[in-house]
Amino acid sequence: MASKTSLFSKPSSAYFLILGSVSILSSLGIVMVLSASSVTALNESGNSFAIVFRQAFFLGLSILVTWLAMNLKESLWKPQARLALIFAAVFLTLPQVPGLGKTVGGNTNWIQIGSLSIQPSEFAKFGLILWCALRLRIHDQKMMERGSSNPLPLVAPGIALILGLVMLGDDLGTAAVIAGIVGGMLFIAGMQARFFATLFALGIVGFAAFVVTSPNRLSRFSAFWDPFSEENYKSAGWQQAHSIMGLASGGPLGTGLGSSKQKWGNLPEAHTDFIFAVIGEELGLLGTLTVLVLYAILILGIFRVALRARNNFDRYVTAGIGCWIAVQVIMNIGTVISVMPVVGVTLPFISYGGSSLLATFVAIGFVLGVLRRDPEIAEDLRTRRAAKSARG
Repeated sequence: MASKTSLFSKPSSAYFLILGSVSILSSLGIVMVLSASSVTALNESGNSFAIVFRQAFFLGLSILVTWLAMNLKESLWKPQARLALIFAAVFLTLPQVPGLGKTVGGNTNWIQIGSLSIQPSEFAKFGLILWCALRLRIHDQKMMERGSSNPLPLVAPGIALILGLVMLGDDLGTAAVIAGIVGGMLFIAGMQARFFATLFALGIVGFAAFVVTSPNRLSRFSAFWDPFSEENYKSAGWQQAHSIMGLASGGPLGTGLGSSKQKWGNLPEAHTDFIFAVIGEELGLLGTLTVLVLYAILILGIFRVALRARNNFDRYVTAGIGCWIAVQVIMNIGTVISVMPVVGVTLPFISYGGSSLLATFVAIGFVLGVLRRDPEIAEDLRTRRAAKSARG
């Protein structure tokens, strides 16, 4: 017991918590994408492995960009953060270009280049976090000089721009994730509760307006209350109803890897937005709880890094990444277990999607880079490597 306590009290423990949890989640993702996508891949291309091969390629590419982001010098991140909002805004306009944009599930938030599909909003999330972190440093400086400051005016114009461009593509799910990220960063910056109450009220009004003005959203919102009802089951409630069936049929230990019945045409997006339902069906309650524990370890590790960060920029970016992963996990799993309407967001590191993998792995690379720039942690890692070499 003493050795375990010693391990998690070491400065480098967050490094191994993050690296280990991401490695297990992404490995599980490859296995579950293979299982969940095999039927779809066979129908679309005649090859059951076509989708998982693409996922494996993007995972390999993501590992490379993680290494690059982890080793990028601290002095190079801030210039990128200054331009991040511009690049994010330009990237988000591309889906609206005729002949380039692609509509998926009613949302025009993809660009198609040959056989390659890219979702700009995934990269815009990280770009917005970088830009907000740079702006929130001004808030901290004002707090030190004057003793009071409101961080909202510093980031509001950029947030409004990005949310507007995301909603131009009719992507309410991504807009909700971005709102959650920014809300978390403003909370960490110390924004007063009365401003949060106002923003929350405005957000509810805006969300309701977008729901009632879209027949598709309105039907999905009403269906999640009772997806098994006669009027919902064969229409807007179909996806959530079969998601619940899959989870319920898994039991404590699951039906066995590869044995899902719902993926055989009953559960749309089984390998993307609803992959957690396949995990529940094939690996059971034990599998789903394991995934939740891994996410908890990852998010805990990221916020531990934020607490140790040597400067405000690193602290805000790392905290923003933690909020991003936490909000997206909550929204995805909330949709799958039918406590939230279908919002169309992926499960980080597990769901199929090259854009999602690349964006989240770059973010993890930033977090690991913050750790490796910490002198105490760097020394601990060098000591561990030296001890390992001596044993070898």
